[in-house]
Amino acid sequence: QVQLVESGGGLVQAGGSLRLSCAASGFIFSPNVMGWYRQAPGKQRELVATITSDGSTNYADSVKGRFTISRDSARNTVYLQMNGLKPEDTAVYSCTFYQEIGRIRINESWGQGTQVTVSS
Repeated sequence: QVQLVESGGGLVQAGGSLRLSCAASGFIFSPNVMGWYRQAPGKQRELVATITSDGSTNYADSVKGRFTISRDSARNTVYLQMNGLKPEDTAVYSCTFYQEIGRIRINESWGQGTQVTVSS
């Protein structure tokens, strides 16, 4: 089981920036995927960005060009740099870790979530 601890959420004005961090611990095997999802009130959870252990990234269209995901493999930590924040980015952001066999996710873990609020 992998444990995930997030940090870095908060309140920011539109156009501002925040950096989220997620540190993983426990039995971490490669290859793997780490990433961020978000859930706004009354909406379904949606993908924000993911990064594989070999550095391949995937972004939601809504954040491309504004958000950057990166990882420090030595520290088992993933980061989400969020620039040009908009009020519609307001949500609880959750970190995830998983491995894949084909399209099946195994060893999936989730963090507790961190609130990001963007004021207009």
